[in-house]
Amino acid sequence: MNNPKDSSRREFLGKIVAGTAAGLTTLSAPLVSTATVTSGPLNEAEAWFKKAKGAHRIVYDAPEPHNGWPFIWSWVFYVTNNNSGTPDSDMTAMVVMRHNAIPFGMQDALWEKHKLGEMFGINDNTTKAPALRNPFYIPKEGDYPLPGIDGIKRLQERGAMFCICDMALTVYSQFAAQPRGLNPEDVKKEWVAGLLPGIQVVPSGVWAIGRAHEHGFAYCYAGG
Repeated sequence: MNNPKDSSRREFLGKIVAGTAAGLTTLSAPLVSTATVTSGPLNEAEAWFKKAKGAHRIVYDAPEPHNGWPFIWSWVFYVTNNNSGTPDSDMTAMVVMRHNAIPFGMQDALWEKHKLGEMFGINDNTTKAPALRNPFYIPKEGDYPLPGIDGIKRLQERGAMFCICDMALTVYSQFAAQPRGLNPEDVKKEWVAGLLPGIQVVPSGVWAIGRAHEHGFAYCYAGG
């Protein structure tokens, strides 16, 4: 029996390969033309890493939603370091949102308009239906399995860093556009404009993980 996640990855990779081939596929144009959409953020990506602070650094690789665990582990990193005597000023947690985890970098309006919960298989823990909002930016009661866990906004205030994969934005905006007859470039522009405050666009998630290693971050897969 085929694993749905494996099928999703194959489809994602197939789109990338098709789009970078001879320039004859439907995806080839978006891959080339949307490069200018995020040229500012992409040009800033290298400098963004210099914002990391402290001696204690960890990067969480988040290719899947994992029911919010990329953010739970970031909170755990801060709490347990605090408990062992390390202040927030001497550490940085980074979350790289790539592949199926990219909706967590987007504002509620995009979740509702583009049905991102349904598209990415993310249910709202309070309704058990496909999510129509970002549950982990400013979490409500019931979003996390236990109360008191920081959301993305609070983690950012503590110094955590969050980035999102431009390759995934490009490919999945195509997925979102095609069934509704929309222009993929317009959808990607809308997605980039609707990112949460402080989310950095990077060329790809794996690019960011590599750069994080070069900047002294330990690696952790952000599964449950």
